[in-house]
Amino acid sequence: MVYAPAVLYALGEGAVMPLIPVMATELGANVATAALVSSGLVVGQLCGNLPAGWAVARFGERYTMLGSALLAVVGVLGLMLSPSLTLFALSVFLLGFCAASFFIARHAFMTTRAPHAFRTRALSLLGGSDRLGVFIGPFVAAALIGVFGHERSVAWFAIACLVALLLLLFFGPDPEKTTPRLSPPVTERIPTHEPVPRQHPGVFATMWQHRAVLIRLGGAAAALSAVRSARQTLLPIWGVSLHLDSQSIAVVVGISGAIDFALFYASGQIMDRFGRLWAAIPALVLMSGGFLALSFTHDLPQALIWFAALGAVLGLGNGISSGILMTIGADLAPQSSPAAFLGSWRTLADAGGALAPLLISGITAAASLPVACAGMGAIGIAGALAFLRWMPRYLPRRAAG
Repeated sequence: MVYAPAVLYALGEGAVMPLIPVMATELGANVATAALVSSGLVVGQLCGNLPAGWAVARFGERYTMLGSALLAVVGVLGLMLSPSLTLFALSVFLLGFCAASFFIARHAFMTTRAPHAFRTRALSLLGGSDRLGVFIGPFVAAALIGVFGHERSVAWFAIACLVALLLLLFFGPDPEKTTPRLSPPVTERIPTHEPVPRQHPGVFATMWQHRAVLIRLGGAAAALSAVRSARQTLLPIWGVSLHLDSQSIAVVVGISGAIDFALFYASGQIMDRFGRLWAAIPALVLMSGGFLALSFTHDLPQALIWFAALGAVLGLGNGISSGILMTIGADLAPQSSPAAFLGSWRTLADAGGALAPLLISGITAAASLPVACAGMGAIGIAGALAFLRWMPRYLPRRAAG
């Protein structure tokens, strides 16, 4: 009941994600417009974070996720039945909007119930639930397309995942009621260097109260989120630009997701034992280097081989950082009422994720897709420098590394 809701949602979303650019081009989009439509997932998640933080604090995790799952069914039906590119883009946005609820609900749960000694591993498992969907989903999509010959079969699979999710939430026990809150010892608590209010503030009051750490570390988190989002957007778009079919694109994205998924628990071990920086910096260096290298391969004779190999490098970098943004957010969040802070934290992080596809689309339209790819590499390098500068200031040495 803790991890399965996020797994089911991620499985359905992971199946349709690599096909969004392909389906957009079938509705008349060019490469730049397809990248813009793909950004609807992260833009929707960005817009959903603050409402999700409020809903979790007001109604609880279970009812928030139930409502989001119902809306997500509408979104998948929109993907399958949209007669125009505009309605298709709105459906993509709705799926991203709903995704915010599942991960903020479980993020808040872990923040108040997982002791600091193994918090990172618990949150890495939550990050791994999303990666499981990104890993298995594209292979399921490729198999379904191979059997039925059309992308709509993948949408039906996503609906089946959402129905299973609704049944689980409706009939399963509520972990909020069955698992008590934990109060870690004072020596284990990580200070935020922000004043502590006497009453629980709202979402916007929380953003103002913690503005210093949100601007500094939140900016670094936004850069990491931008690079991650660029991987999800650029790999399918790169495949489209190489004139690959949807099945081949799904397989390459799935291989990248498989490597990503295989490392999620190792990431938690690294962060718990050595500190957060030991995951953040190598991840950003690998992903930035992967994008910079990929930007030089588009017109090479072995472009397909480079596409698959560097997709694997991007999956490796992303896997090393599994759960890091959730962990840092949990480290900084007030233990008494974390949902509002986590909604603010994820909004900043997802702002980077939402901006990346828009930048890719704009740079591709103005220059070229390889230039957009190199730009994402530069953003990753800036994020690594920001983590090096600010993480030791806001987290104790044993946590920051």
